[in-house]
Amino acid sequence: MDNTILRTEALHAYYVLDVYGKQKILKAVNEVDLAIQENEIYGIAGESGCGKTTLLKALAAAVEPPLRVMSGRVTYRIAGEDVDVATLTAEEKRKLRLEYIAYVPQGSMSVLNPVARIRDTYRDFIESHIGAHQKVEAYELAKEHLTELGLPLKILDAYPHQLSGGMRQRVTIALATLLKPRIIIGDEPTTALDVVVQRGVVQLLKDVQRKLQNTIILVTHDMGVHANIADRIGIMYAGKIVEEAPAEKIFGAPAHPYTQYLINSLPKFGDKTQRESVPGSPPSLANLPSGCPFHPRCPHAKDICKQEMPGFTQVEAKHRVACWLVEEGEHGKAA
Repeated sequence: MDNTILRTEALHAYYVLDVYGKQKILKAVNEVDLAIQENEIYGIAGESGCGKTTLLKALAAAVEPPLRVMSGRVTYRIAGEDVDVATLTAEEKRKLRLEYIAYVPQGSMSVLNPVARIRDTYRDFIESHIGAHQKVEAYELAKEHLTELGLPLKILDAYPHQLSGGMRQRVTIALATLLKPRIIIGDEPTTALDVVVQRGVVQLLKDVQRKLQNTIILVTHDMGVHANIADRIGIMYAGKIVEEAPAEKIFGAPAHPYTQYLINSLPKFGDKTQRESVPGSPPSLANLPSGCPFHPRCPHAKDICKQEMPGFTQVEAKHRVACWLVEEGEHGKAA
């Protein structure tokens, strides 16, 4: 049985800018195919500027100028039916985001009203989603949800600035999941938090997913967060997914040279040797190199890497890689 809840097919999402009277195109999402399953945590990893956040916007039907979906499809499975986002009206997209998708942004202060108590933010959220006639129930619903997630009820009487950064982020996650969405999209939800606080936020996301049995799509450049929470991980580079596999394969047997650099740069207990980061700099999304976009930084690049973008090679079940080295049977030799 196909349990795919969200699918993209050859998705292209570009920023079309007018710079001094000339059109400039940033290819932020460049032919991405995904099949995300129900009841899984899917992580998207990669350096800053690789297109992760833009991909989330396309998945959440939150595409606004100057961003455009140039081609391809984003399809949701809703009540057993496949719904192509491109066929929806603006009002239907808004309803989709209200009833089906929750978005946890980077930075809680972009969500929480700084001059309103948390209880008022909850009330406004609930009333905008399920109607103002349920004012009495709104406060009780908020208390019940916070109790379920193990958060103290006293935070409802606090203003955002009276809470720590970690608690504000927990409140944001609780708010986003209040109405039990089928899909939660998180954009760097642990950024700017120290590692101890990060652990609490990650644990809350895991608890929410376990209780709701829903799907979480999580973007972060922090591979440690992915190691602690993701079931599967897609590695993104220059607008493309270059490797996708279960988390244990990404960390235990990475196949793409870029993924290998990401994993090998992580600190290891007891190993005090200097870690090697990815050489060079990411390419401009406005001027991508020919062939595989990683070839200018890859010490193993061959002529074909400079000329043609490889398709995906199925290394094993659920593990696919877009790399000519793997295509030619040189899996594992690029580290």
